[in-house]
Amino acid sequence: MTSSTLQSTETSLTNTLRSYCDLMKFRIVILLVFTTVTAMVVAAQGIPDFRLLIPTIIAGVFAAGGASAMNQYIDRDMDGKMHRTSRRPIPSGRVEPINALLFGSALIAWSVLILGVFVNWLAALLTLIGAVYYVGLYTLILKRNTVINIVIGGGAGAIPVLVGWAAVAGSLSIEAWLLFAIVFYWTPPHSWALAILVNRDYAAAGVPMMPVARGEDTTRLQILLYSVQLVAITLIPGIALLLGVEMLGLFYLLAALLLGGGLIYMAVWLIREPTKALARATYKYSSLYLALLFLAMIVDRLLVIIF
Repeated sequence: MTSSTLQSTETSLTNTLRSYCDLMKFRIVILLVFTTVTAMVVAAQGIPDFRLLIPTIIAGVFAAGGASAMNQYIDRDMDGKMHRTSRRPIPSGRVEPINALLFGSALIAWSVLILGVFVNWLAALLTLIGAVYYVGLYTLILKRNTVINIVIGGGAGAIPVLVGWAAVAGSLSIEAWLLFAIVFYWTPPHSWALAILVNRDYAAAGVPMMPVARGEDTTRLQILLYSVQLVAITLIPGIALLLGVEMLGLFYLLAALLLGGGLIYMAVWLIREPTKALARATYKYSSLYLALLFLAMIVDRLLVIIF
């Protein structure tokens, strides 16, 4: 084999691997796995057992990446109509649809098996429920048919925290459902800010996202209302702390107040200045908000260990 042929083969392999990584949407996978790990830290009230942590992370990557691949298989016709998604692996021709379907199915199956064998079967069952929720309920049923697609579909992105909690505790408590509620109520304002940015794309593809079905003014108001509800939920651990029940401490409470104040400020600003630039800023801040909020939970629990 000549050097040029070998180089061409390596390039082709690299491009193929990159295409399948694109199918998995690693930026979203990282955030979902991070929320899973955070739930494990809070459930363990410190650093969880690495014999549970490592397989849960691996399974989380597989499950989130597999669900994303199957979502893109189902939405391949829609993705081809929208400028934002037209360069995804399937509509761009880099991955055959059937290969994406098989790849996604295999990843989900492996994630369930890994959790069942190395962690526990409750975590495995919750992972399977999350995949079915996202692919079946949200992608196949809700996304193309109702304006509340994101409201109900947000539960799929919140299930990873239940998986993380179950991996450590072997059961689900009210604290686990509180973390679930945080991600659940975060999803609509985050997704609607993006929807305002790509409103024309969704309209062209016939997806009844909030800005398409109810208009941008209504969407901006809903972003504010859901942001207020979200911030209120994030402060519940502070109320519990005052009552003598410690799930999270003062460091988290301070972070939740500051970050939540910023989120509400952005939502109000977006109403007062309804521009695409501010919608983009709100979308970016909401992404940062969730990451920093969950990071604050981890730091809060580690501070308890240190001090």
